[in-house]
Amino acid sequence: MKKFIRHLIAAAALAVPASVFAAGASVPLDKAPIDIQNVESLQRGAQIFTNYCLSCHSAQAMRYNRLTDLALSEKQIKENLMFATEKVGDTMKVAMAPADGKKWFGATPPDLSLIARARGADYLYSYLRGFYRDPSRPTGWNNKVFDKVGMPHIMWEWQGDQVMETVKGKDGHDTHELKLVKAGAFTKIDENGKANTAEFDSRMADLTNYMVYMAEPVQVKRQQIGYVVLMFLVLLLLPFAYFLKKEYWKDIH
Repeated sequence: MKKFIRHLIAAAALAVPASVFAAGASVPLDKAPIDIQNVESLQRGAQIFTNYCLSCHSAQAMRYNRLTDLALSEKQIKENLMFATEKVGDTMKVAMAPADGKKWFGATPPDLSLIARARGADYLYSYLRGFYRDPSRPTGWNNKVFDKVGMPHIMWEWQGDQVMETVKGKDGHDTHELKLVKAGAFTKIDENGKANTAEFDSRMADLTNYMVYMAEPVQVKRQQIGYVVLMFLVLLLLPFAYFLKKEYWKDIH
């Protein structure tokens, strides 16, 4: 009986979304606008990932040639997305040695192949947009979602500088909010001090979208096949249902 209870508790724990554990109950997550059928978004996300994330993180469960599923030719992949290898069939390895990563960031940067399945899309989207200046941290950066994060804000030139402000909520309790104080290449602040981050948010949505795809590349084709199968079943069964109805009700009408 005790063994059964332990198994039941373990199953319940696995059923809880990973993002709850990752962010904590006190940190609200923004909804990620994910659409893995949007090939253009996935292409943009792949470009950001290979140009920025692969500098420190690997994705060894993902091969470059899988990007042909995103309507990219091998020539385009080699010319625009491959920097650490010359073979399009290689996995997305990182050039940085694990020992160097641990020395520079305090911990070896994790492999990102399955990060979207482990953390959740909302977590990633909120994390990528949640960096703020923190002089107490070794890198000068902290993150609203991941407190005391070791990773610096590699997109700061795009987003600009955010600071964490403590403000009074409607209920009288102190809340922490991010405020953009210096605009980046893809953000702006108007004359009233109001920040517009739509373009930066769109790019982080593309990156998140790609990481969701990368965690399970086959899901794109699986969904496409699913739509075809459902359409086939509807077209196949609808005539039978119609004639069955006529036969069943013929003595009444």
